[in-house]
Amino acid sequence: MPLPESAAVAAELRTAMGKLTRRVKLEDQMPLGQVAVLGALDRSGAMTTSELAADQRVRPQSMARAVGLLMEQGLITRRAHPTDGRKSLVELSGAGRALLEEERERRADWLARAIEAELTGAERELLARAIGLVERLAAH
Repeated sequence: MPLPESAAVAAELRTAMGKLTRRVKLEDQMPLGQVAVLGALDRSGAMTTSELAADQRVRPQSMARAVGLLMEQGLITRRAHPTDGRKSLVELSGAGRALLEEERERRADWLARAIEAELTGAERELLARAIGLVERLAAH
């Protein structure tokens, strides 16, 4: 059972991180679901549509529609599965990788500007030191 002060910090941290994540995502210029699919392919490499659906916790039919839209835009490509002829793999195209990088840069730029505008020098140093703590929690 966590200590009461740890439970309170946990609740506040979860809420603050959720707000920050939602705010940063407002900088995206493409729909969040599409950015999430491109990000999953970037992190994990080529996947089947079913694997993508499971990764994103959506129905396979919904993912098939998203994959179709991304293919129409030239952001992903499809190729034969190397071991199962009934399946195909989707992966990022060069254009998809470039667009994903633009989205990530836009998010990072907004966050950097917010840090400079809202935090003092001492607060920026404290935030920089706290990143390691958040990383340790994420790895737990």
